[in-house]
Amino acid sequence: MQVEKSNESSFVLSSKDLRVVGESLGFLVGISLASPVDDAYAQAYRKWLEGGCHAEMHYLENYFEKRMDPRLLVPGTRSIISVAMNYYPACAALGIAWYAQGKDYHDIMRQRMTELMERFGLHGRCFVDTAPVPERYWAQRGGLGWIGKHSQLVVPGMGSTFFLGEIFAEEEFDEYGTPISSKCGKCNRCVEACPTGALLGTFDARKCLSYLTIENRGELPQWAVCKMGDTFYGCDRCLKACPHLHTLPTSEPLLQPSDELLSMTHSDWQQLTREQYQHLFKGSAVKRAKYEGLIRNIQGIAMRSLQNKTNAGDESEKKR
Repeated sequence: MQVEKSNESSFVLSSKDLRVVGESLGFLVGISLASPVDDAYAQAYRKWLEGGCHAEMHYLENYFEKRMDPRLLVPGTRSIISVAMNYYPACAALGIAWYAQGKDYHDIMRQRMTELMERFGLHGRCFVDTAPVPERYWAQRGGLGWIGKHSQLVVPGMGSTFFLGEIFAEEEFDEYGTPISSKCGKCNRCVEACPTGALLGTFDARKCLSYLTIENRGELPQWAVCKMGDTFYGCDRCLKACPHLHTLPTSEPLLQPSDELLSMTHSDWQQLTREQYQHLFKGSAVKRAKYEGLIRNIQGIAMRSLQNKTNAGDESEKKR
């Protein structure tokens, strides 16, 4: 759909038409009027930073004022268009979080969002984890879902297996989304599913296995290794525990794992070479952890398994 529009700033675009174009590109679309975030969110975010819950992700401290007001980040912004793309895989390779099974979502999302802007004649900028933008806040405000107790966006009837992106547009729309209130109620399945207690109260990245296995550049704490299970990149336990997870697998081929990735066994991972790593994860989000980080995680699991076998053998000897 090619949308014609006036060059006048007062021209108002159709939100319904935008959603139709977005859907054709694989997106759910929510639209918000650009304005500062509400005081409660700003205060909660500042308190979260002051508590050190962002671990070593110091970039989250930067550009606070711009993070709290999109009009400061991109002057002239009138509307925030939030897009969500389902990444739930039809099948998953061993040891890797669902979101990283296919190609790097940054590239896929940015290309589709740019196409959405071109097809709809939008002016502005698009972001996919590349700017100080509180994406879940804007997605909720635009009516895409609510922020669950696991701190992720929950899309009604689908769950949290969605990539998010934002378009800061100069245009205004005839209708804006209505924020969706939380439907979590008394449910605590995600909180209880977290093996490290990272979701008790305020989300604490210092305890999160996704942070520790991906963003963390230091050593893995032994307590974390003991909780990792067989997953060496990410976690997903809170997403899997959510009763709202009912989405169908993504139809996007680029988000599906390759046959080579699916064929990897525990033994194969333990013998992973740098060359194999570069081949398997060319154009993949897994490169975020780098080869050294991935090997650190894989070796941690292997050492834990060996220790468990040794302990089991010792116990067996004691019983004889």
